[in-house]
Amino acid sequence: MRIVVLEDNLTQSTLVSSLLRGAGHDVHEFALTRELQRFCSRESVDLYLLDWMMPDISGEEFLRWLREERHDNTPAIFITARDTEDDIVTGLSAGADDFMVKPISQRVLMSRIEAVLRRSKPRVAGEVLELSPYTIDTAQKRIRLQGAEVELTEKEFDLALFLFRNLGRLLSRGHLLEAVWGRNPDLATRTVDTHVSRVRGKLQLRPENGYRLVPTYNFGYRLERVEAGEIEATPQVAA
Repeated sequence: MRIVVLEDNLTQSTLVSSLLRGAGHDVHEFALTRELQRFCSRESVDLYLLDWMMPDISGEEFLRWLREERHDNTPAIFITARDTEDDIVTGLSAGADDFMVKPISQRVLMSRIEAVLRRSKPRVAGEVLELSPYTIDTAQKRIRLQGAEVELTEKEFDLALFLFRNLGRLLSRGHLLEAVWGRNPDLATRTVDTHVSRVRGKLQLRPENGYRLVPTYNFGYRLERVEAGEIEATPQVAA
């Protein structure tokens, strides 16, 4: 997962980030909330871990901004020294999915993160996703369109699977790059655009197949489900 850590205490930030990276996650650390807000304007993530008391904008204010102004429902967990009942109620009311009081147990933190991610993105090992007319076999790394197998490279499959698992969600190019290729400074975001184009073509991600892959200028892509009514309303071009 791609996880953001908002924490101005370097020791705490390093501890949490090292733990997450050891578990295989991509981590982005921020010591100032304004820097995180600028990041959010161009990137998407899977989870926010937020300190409350920050030197510029509080974690609680940031979360309200994220939910109310950006309409972003990405899961968020507070990790804070604030521990009153009113604090917990305020944090959850701001849109937090969980609330942890410092000092934290590393095992409990990982369990809470896994629980929040399970609720937001349920997964089953070796699952077969039935998303008519597509069948995605995650164990065999195969995708079928109306029963016929589509020939994909490994990276094309990984990209397609990530898009389908995040159906309806706007994903930044940087997020897609990290999720599919890992953190590789030698790869340009143009790599994402090239592979998205191939996946769109090979899987025929068109309204008549119930899905469309929509680009958002200077940000990334969203895979959307198209309802039958939308297809019927689409003007037909005469031959």
